[in-house]
Amino acid sequence: MHERVAAAIRRYSMFRPGDRVAVAVSGGADSVALLDILVRLAPRWNLKLRVAHFNHRLRGEESEADARFVADLADRYGLAFELGRADVAGIAAAEKENLEQAARRARLAFFGGLIARGEVDRVALGHTRSDQAETVLFRLLRGSGLAGLAGIWPVTEEGLVRPLIELTREQVRAYLTERKLVWREDATNWQLRLARNRIRHELLPRLVRDFNPELVDALARLAALAQGEELYWKQEIDRLAAAELHRRGPAIHLRCSHLRRLPEAAARRLLRRAIELAKGDMRKVEFEHVERLIELAAACQGTGGLALPGLSVERSFDWLRLAPGGAPGGGFEEIPLRIPGTYQVPGRPWRLRLDIAPWPEGFRPGAGGYNTGGGADLDYRIAGGDLRLRSWRAGDRFRPLGRASETKLKELFHRARIPVWERDGWPMITYEGQIAWVWRFGVAEGFQARPGAPQSVRVLECADERGG
Repeated sequence: MHERVAAAIRRYSMFRPGDRVAVAVSGGADSVALLDILVRLAPRWNLKLRVAHFNHRLRGEESEADARFVADLADRYGLAFELGRADVAGIAAAEKENLEQAARRARLAFFGGLIARGEVDRVALGHTRSDQAETVLFRLLRGSGLAGLAGIWPVTEEGLVRPLIELTREQVRAYLTERKLVWREDATNWQLRLARNRIRHELLPRLVRDFNPELVDALARLAALAQGEELYWKQEIDRLAAAELHRRGPAIHLRCSHLRRLPEAAARRLLRRAIELAKGDMRKVEFEHVERLIELAAACQGTGGLALPGLSVERSFDWLRLAPGGAPGGGFEEIPLRIPGTYQVPGRPWRLRLDIAPWPEGFRPGAGGYNTGGGADLDYRIAGGDLRLRSWRAGDRFRPLGRASETKLKELFHRARIPVWERDGWPMITYEGQIAWVWRFGVAEGFQARPGAPQSVRVLECADERGG
């Protein structure tokens, strides 16, 4: 048994020499066996072991007794003991999720905290091949995709390892019996109202008996195949995400036309990555949500949007925008301007600087157009008036330099193919209530610097925080 576990550790590179390892012990059979086996194998990798137990506070005195049992077990092995606690029932009620999900999240947060704080390098969990088979079957019944069928990973990026993943539950129990090791039984593991328990005690045994005696191995092989596929796709989506997903503040942007050119399998996975980057996780995101995103990106004209769990999605022209929470925020409050002065533009990674600028000999102001930071020059006479920086509002009209009449800014946005979400907070300068300058569209007709005037009001977009 020890050699089989050691082989799995080597196969999946679970430990490095000298690793500090927290062994997660619930008090149940699998975790007690894991602790005993790792204590015996630790010298091979010079592992520094400690015991970690998480009390979910779901079973009253029984939960407290479990914690005392594991603490005594750690003491018998001469190992340090780490105890985590949480009111999982309260968390589940607050988050409106089932107890099993809330317990898992709280438990993993405790283990992850040990790693994040640098107390341990790895956390070893007692999942077995039997757990793997039950997980794959459970997810198959729920309609999971290939990522879900990968089941329980032997090693995770977060630092969780599962040395018993090649052993069945029956082999683990035989090990404990042979060595006369004591464990605690959790009564909730027999509550058939829980889907996982019905799979463990009723469905899987029946399938093994009536359809395939080797079903546990078959499901474990399916997980291994899916994990190989997922490792390939992760590398491929890492490459695609670097090229196609663009972070702008909290939002993720990607081009619809590029998404449409991808094979369907790659498009789905790229969208899942975009959701995860924008939202922070994939909780409550189902297959249908990704399909709706694909449909939204497939439209060739107009705008559109949809709401996903914890996510707002908009399409405008050729761009898809995914942002956490609700829709993009609106504009900003008006900011009075003084000359000279430098002002942070809300929602933009740059500042606006206004100066009185003398005209060099032979200098001729440009005709407006897009301001990319090279500067725009306004009539010097506005310097002493009511100058304000504000954002675009619906209905704003603007007469670009050299044009005979005003036009709605909305139309200019459309012609320039500026997505709808980028228009929120679009900066402009007003003089006595009239629009004198608009970012990227330049100076308004009638506000341009006059030829022959000795000075102008110079507007500069500054990339650095000092306004230089």
